[in-house]
Amino acid sequence: MLSEGRETLKEVIQAVAPIALIVLIVLAFLTGSPVSDLVNYALGVIMLTAGITLFLIGVNNGLLPMGEAIGSDLPKHGSIYLVIFVAFLFGFLATVAEPDVRVLTNMVEMVSNGAITRDPMIISIAAGVGIFVSLAMLRIVVGVPITWLFTGGYLIVILLALVTPADYLQIAYDAGGVTTGPLTVPFILALGIGLSSVLAGKSALTDGFGLIGLASIGPIIGIMLLGILL
Repeated sequence: MLSEGRETLKEVIQAVAPIALIVLIVLAFLTGSPVSDLVNYALGVIMLTAGITLFLIGVNNGLLPMGEAIGSDLPKHGSIYLVIFVAFLFGFLATVAEPDVRVLTNMVEMVSNGAITRDPMIISIAAGVGIFVSLAMLRIVVGVPITWLFTGGYLIVILLALVTPADYLQIAYDAGGVTTGPLTVPFILALGIGLSSVLAGKSALTDGFGLIGLASIGPIIGIMLLGILL
């Protein structure tokens, strides 16, 4: 565990250090920020590095094994409805807890002066992810080509874009991106890999991936429908 923690910390520092250094130079020499702001920034970078390190250790040792265990156990119950329900539930809850989704919805609510509230957006995004994760798991079980789902999903997106209010259209496409965050992605991938690894004739490589691309369609459709209904 300690060696894994040191290796993870090293990787995080390598990823964070360049952008942190650039921002520090900009703050110190271009914007002329006071020393107190620079100290607060340095403390923030340290806490960010520690937080990401602890999060990645938790993902590798808890979230990924749990997702694979759940995915591999679902087919044993012999119920396709259970697979769909569990996939929707975990896709929904993981998205509600996703930090990126919170950041987007908070920013939209702030910029719109409360005209577009946070909670309906979170529910729409999470429901969209849950539905498309369910479809992705159903695809693995039934064996539907993933190209069919992508074609159908983006065809719906194109048609809805013609009638979605402009204020919601831009938000919808950003919503598809924020769901590919550090909490949702590991769990959905682990769930798909676990499910495909125990089904006869399925490959964890060819059937267990592509789920995030499908899941990102759901929030786009969800926000578009929210804009049309409101």
